[in-house]
Amino acid sequence: MSVKKETLENLRQEYISEKLSKSEVDKDPIKQFGKWFKEAMDAGIHEPNAMTLATTSIDRKPSARIVLLKGYEEKGFTFYTNYLSAKGKEMSKNPVVAIVFHWAELARQVRIEGTVEKLSKEESDRYFQSRPKQSQIGALVSPQSQVIEDREILERDMKEADIKYENKMIPKPAHWGGYLVKPQVIEFWQGRRSRLHDRIVYKKADKHSWKIVRLAP
Repeated sequence: MSVKKETLENLRQEYISEKLSKSEVDKDPIKQFGKWFKEAMDAGIHEPNAMTLATTSIDRKPSARIVLLKGYEEKGFTFYTNYLSAKGKEMSKNPVVAIVFHWAELARQVRIEGTVEKLSKEESDRYFQSRPKQSQIGALVSPQSQVIEDREILERDMKEADIKYENKMIPKPAHWGGYLVKPQVIEFWQGRRSRLHDRIVYKKADKHSWKIVRLAP
């Protein structure tokens, strides 16, 4: 049964939450992100590290999907995936990306724009070896984003790899590894009453400093 248009039009939530002040946020957006991320974890939000990653093909067609944040520091935000996946191919052609975190329970959103580059093989190897064995095998056998005839192919390859690597270290496949998103713009959005939300934006000024501005909601 489809949802009536009027029902969708009247779906709305009044945000009753904290304020976000330009004078009170940290001068470093990574530290401000860390503060919000900890509060999202403390609030018990399911997978607070889930983020939307938006990429664009060489012919300017956008696409987006959910990936998991695996680290953040002064340099930027890291995640891991298959280099030969649709997003991997798009990032190799156009390294400009955007990521978005949405923590509905806190009426918060963080939007990040920047460029992406691969992590070193050493960093990717280290993280790969920290993953559960079944996740390692999944990365090894799945031709991500490619058309396959049926699921049985994956399950067969998974069983074969299970046998092959029983009691053995699984090497990181060459087609899998990490990426670093180097931010140029980071926006913190805090839901407020009457749709008068708070939007504080950090824009990269130079290598070590950021310009902070407030945007109208």
